[in-house]
Amino acid sequence: MSAEKAGCTPPLRAEVNEYKENQNISYISQRLVLEKTAKVCLVPFSLSDYKPGEFKLPRSLLDNSNNEVACKKYKKTEIKKTYREILTPKMKATASSKTESTLQKSSLDVHTENHKQHMSTSDTVLLSVGMEGSLDGDSDEDTSGQDDFSGLSPYERKRLKNISENANFFASLQLSESAARLREMIKKRQPSESRRKKPKKKENGIGCRRSMRLLNVDPLGISLPETPTQPTVVEDENPLLPPGPLEMTPANRDDNSELFKGFLRTWAEVNKTSSKNSEKRLSSIKSYKANLSGMVISEDTVCKVTQGSIFSMALHPSEIRTLVAAGARSGQVGLWDLTHQPKEEGVYVFQPHSQPVGCLYFSPANPAHVLSLSYDGTLRCGDFSKAVFEEVYRNEGSSFSSFDFLAEDASTLIVAHWDGSMSLVDRRTPGTSYEKLINSSMGKIRTVHVHPVHRHYFMTAGLRDVHIYDARHLNPKRSQPLVSLSEHTKSIASAYFSPLTGNRVVTTCADCKLRIFDSSCISSQIPLLTTIRHNTNTGRWLTRFRAVWDPKQEDCVIVGSMAYPRQVAVFHQSGEQVHSFLGGECLVSVCSINAMHSTRYILAGGNSSGKIHVFMN
Repeated sequence: MSAEKAGCTPPLRAEVNEYKENQNISYISQRLVLEKTAKVCLVPFSLSDYKPGEFKLPRSLLDNSNNEVACKKYKKTEIKKTYREILTPKMKATASSKTESTLQKSSLDVHTENHKQHMSTSDTVLLSVGMEGSLDGDSDEDTSGQDDFSGLSPYERKRLKNISENANFFASLQLSESAARLREMIKKRQPSESRRKKPKKKENGIGCRRSMRLLNVDPLGISLPETPTQPTVVEDENPLLPPGPLEMTPANRDDNSELFKGFLRTWAEVNKTSSKNSEKRLSSIKSYKANLSGMVISEDTVCKVTQGSIFSMALHPSEIRTLVAAGARSGQVGLWDLTHQPKEEGVYVFQPHSQPVGCLYFSPANPAHVLSLSYDGTLRCGDFSKAVFEEVYRNEGSSFSSFDFLAEDASTLIVAHWDGSMSLVDRRTPGTSYEKLINSSMGKIRTVHVHPVHRHYFMTAGLRDVHIYDARHLNPKRSQPLVSLSEHTKSIASAYFSPLTGNRVVTTCADCKLRIFDSSCISSQIPLLTTIRHNTNTGRWLTRFRAVWDPKQEDCVIVGSMAYPRQVAVFHQSGEQVHSFLGGECLVSVCSINAMHSTRYILAGGNSSGKIHVFMN
């Protein structure tokens, strides 16, 4: 027996010695989780459940030393049965923290109470060996018997177990039922409206003291008679000037000065000495460019004439002297004679209107007359020979935007209104009223222009359309146009016929395009010839651009520019830019309104501060 036992004892003793040498509890707990050794299987054991001699073998097996293998199998089978009976209930009921303490207690009890339990050293070693074999070889079988997660790794089984335990824990808290009860409690509770109690008025209390002046009583307590309230008069910022002729009195100098009287005499006699315009011929582009290149500007040809923005300009047709007229936002009409030196002595400013002067022309029949139209509903004629501004047309209930001469002798006029209506005015009839008032199909009219050859045709530019009418067929109730130019996408600033033949029409639109149409045959449709890209976004503080034809060259238009350096652009009807007037330090602002002399190479441009810039050769 001792020899047989010796055959099985040496490896078991090594296991026991190894345990004795490593009695650190933390080391044992780590091996319990990670290595699944025999020490892991001893965790749930308690020696209180152990019975001495339970694992003893039959003598038939122990007598023969060759039956070592059968001995081990028999012991393993017995240990499995005991392990399933004892270990499984313990693992289900014991936490991990108790497992470590049980391991410590079991390991100590194995070595300290061997005699009390009547367990031999060899049997104890056999127990440890049997448990190690059961865990290493048959762990999968035992696990599959305990749960339904066969085929999963230990980590996954541990994870699923934690999920189920957490779900059971939260279900035991009954949170949904608590939330439902809280909702019912909140619904039942209705906030009580806190109404502020008004203090009770004391019947015999003394109220606030009030002055006797506010009570309208005298010191003795006698009520005074009520004073009638006078209505407050709101002063108009731009009151209308009185009707009738106004004296031509300059606002910037003495009207009795000899200099001003000499100015009036000079321009009254210019009409007698000025030669009639000969037959106009269209020069070549090459010579036209050369003439434009010879036009220059200097400090002597730049002067401030009016207060505020310039809305309209005109050049006197004289071939001897140079006179520039400008209409301003403030209602002023400024005249600048460039032959006077210093230049300030040639400037005269008048106030014939109370609102912006939108249109200004020298009379084609009498150059000593300058006609001005204003937004205030008045149209006046300044006569240099009489030194007065005569009233031609007055309509206080409407606002005028533009006008033009229907007859070459300037006897009849067509006046456009901002509300879309038009007036026919005959200067030969007495009074300052219209001959006919026509309602057009346009909601607003900005400019009106008469055909230079067929003067019964005139053109109006409105919000997004350009209409051409026949003055012989105007209906006072509602006149329909002969032709409509509807190629524009935004509001139109102006539309003008070419000055010599009227075969072209140029329009200025807010969509940054200049359009040129072929009006040689006025029919139901007028074709579009050219579209010129040009920046027309002047903004709020600058006067809108209005492209105008050069009276000497009807295939070229002149328009202001927003480009740097500041300039005035000249375009050919084909879209080519012919010339740019650059002024250097003399031209540092935008000239929105420009006018070209009818026979001479003189260009005048006005900006939004009242300055006039003149280019001349």
